[in-house]
Amino acid sequence: MKKNMGSTDKLIRYIVAAILIALYFTNTISGTLGIIALVLAAVFVLTSLVSFCPLYAPFGINTCKTKSAA
Repeated sequence: MKKNMGSTDKLIRYIVAAILIALYFTNTISGTLGIIALVLAAVFVLTSLVSFCPLYAPFGINTCKTKSAA
């Protein structure tokens, strides 16, 4: 897997995941929507850890900065 996520993208995903988890455990989001939020948070954390988003690949999106060969 080639990395396609930059540090800003990963940070945003971690923050969103933390918010979703906090909303679930404070019972702001519950039921089916809460489970979906937890799954989404887990996906965000997992993709951030490996620096690869499978949804970016088909669309050619790459937020990872590349070093210029100057």
